[in-house]
Amino acid sequence: MELRDLLVTPLIILLVLVAAYWVRPRVTDDITRRYFFPGLLVKIFGAIALGFIYQFYYNGGDTYNFHTHGSRHIWEAFMDDPLIGFNLLTSNGNYFPGSYTYVSRMLFYTDPSSFFVIRIAAFFDLCTFSSYSATAVLFSALAFSGSWCLFLTFYDQSPSLHFSTAVATLFIPSVVIWGSGLLKDTITLACIGFLTYATYKLLVQKKIQIGTIILGMVSIWVLFVVKKYILLCFLPAVLLWIYAANIARFRSIVIKILLVPILITIMGASGYFAVVFIGADDPRYALDKIAVTAKITAYDIGFYSGRDAGSGYSLGELDGTFTNLLSKFPQAVNVSLFRPYLWEVRNPLMLLAAVESFALLGFTFYVFVTAGIRIFSIASQPNVIFGLVFSITFAFAVGVSTYNFGTLTRYKIPLLPFYLLSLIFIRHYLKRDKNVASLDVTE
Repeated sequence: MELRDLLVTPLIILLVLVAAYWVRPRVTDDITRRYFFPGLLVKIFGAIALGFIYQFYYNGGDTYNFHTHGSRHIWEAFMDDPLIGFNLLTSNGNYFPGSYTYVSRMLFYTDPSSFFVIRIAAFFDLCTFSSYSATAVLFSALAFSGSWCLFLTFYDQSPSLHFSTAVATLFIPSVVIWGSGLLKDTITLACIGFLTYATYKLLVQKKIQIGTIILGMVSIWVLFVVKKYILLCFLPAVLLWIYAANIARFRSIVIKILLVPILITIMGASGYFAVVFIGADDPRYALDKIAVTAKITAYDIGFYSGRDAGSGYSLGELDGTFTNLLSKFPQAVNVSLFRPYLWEVRNPLMLLAAVESFALLGFTFYVFVTAGIRIFSIASQPNVIFGLVFSITFAFAVGVSTYNFGTLTRYKIPLLPFYLLSLIFIRHYLKRDKNVASLDVTE
């Protein structure tokens, strides 16, 4: 952070707030209006706080590599020669005359997923004079847009749960910190929100609009470029959500029972072909390579790149086989959702993560104990299915392939809103069923 941050960032924040003030009447009602500016402001706070964490706590890291050692050089190229700057901004990692001076100082120029983030940051840099904090604020506005779409998706289905839904989608502390700044996770989290909203509008509500189609397609493309493994977990869950939501419209229990095997078959086939399609582009995510990829990634983060962080964990030996990988399922889900435990804390950031995980564990215990055996019937609700399937499969994916609490805290943020939403909806359906039963007894 430099002097330019102090000069440019307040102006960018002001412009973002003015734009938000203009947009708010178009995307809110009398109930949701109260959450709009608080949700945006905490995202802006999270983006700036992330910069301070990386500068004063980590003394460097990914956000520096994306900006100071990435997009800043593209901005400098624009200042020196706009043609070279434009070619860098639209480059796919190739070298061309005049590029070496700039790309030789970029750490991620030949990494397509990371360079995609650098290009977005460089585009924002053109508006912020390459001010890190100001560019991060624009990332936070993008993050808020996706989170707001996610909020609207579930608010539309259950308006009475507006406060709980707002907490789950807009105000989870770790999501605010790690999902608002200049990182890959901000972009992917926003795209998950956009894609969920587009899917709901197009395939659940059946409202076909060109803008919504484009939003969904762009979100899929960005997720495919930046983090393919998110799509591996998200697509089967969202397909199951669509099928379950459409089946729920039938009033006949017999028809619903008859459609369940078809639903399971279609879901399994859809998930399989989604994995095959993604794996065809990147062999690391092919069915026969996933276990090896998880092993390499976990050992690299846990015992090499993250070995000095002092926050490593282990789920036991990974041997690169699929059966061994699946045997880690319970431990991996547990570590993603409920660890680090309070007694595993070794630094201040771990303490924040541990407190949040402990609160989530307590709420999970409360909901499941309250539900009892009724959890099996409630779990058939489309929103509960969607939230649990995505969050648990994603928890397994990141838990088994990270082996470092610090990295895991960042990687797991996409699952947290969906897991918390599933608990909120379980609790809601329990209350609804209890009220219905009370009315029946009264009558």
